[in-house]
Amino acid sequence: MIYLDLLIGFLKVGLFAFGGAYGAIPLIRDVVLSYGWISDEMLTYMIAVSESTPGPIMVNMATYVGSSQAGFAGALTATAAVVLPSFAIILLIMILLKRLLKDPYVQAVLRGLKPCIIGIILATGVFMILQRCIGSFSDISVDPTAVIMTAVLAAVYFGLPKIAKRALSPIGLIGISAAAGIIVYGLI
Repeated sequence: MIYLDLLIGFLKVGLFAFGGAYGAIPLIRDVVLSYGWISDEMLTYMIAVSESTPGPIMVNMATYVGSSQAGFAGALTATAAVVLPSFAIILLIMILLKRLLKDPYVQAVLRGLKPCIIGIILATGVFMILQRCIGSFSDISVDPTAVIMTAVLAAVYFGLPKIAKRALSPIGLIGISAAAGIIVYGLI
């Protein structure tokens, strides 16, 4: 039964997650919490780990959740389920690519999806920052360490281009965030 649940749950994620990994985080959250596979706090930690490890976040999350629920076979099931829709869609698009991308209606849909995806990613980021810095909305407790780390990382990201005359890449910011998290929460 768990394999079927993993297959259905992560097929939903794979089918309906638009905008890449950050756009998929709310859907992943809904699926894993509705099945009770991991807690909300553990999900937040796994998102951070998935961002810091190589590979797509959706695949990393599916592999972790599948492994934690049903071992290696569960990891394979969840990973295959989350990847299968994208794989099938890419194959279909490659077949129809030349004709499809020239269609003005398809171009209009793609232009319309872009602001929606940006909004989803922004809302997810703000939600995660607020959840980590002030706790749950029913039990507000400020975590000064998280607030300071968020402020420092924002200052580094926005201040470095002014000082170094060069923008910090997202990968660099993820690396700095991971190192800071390990130092502050792991060692201190």
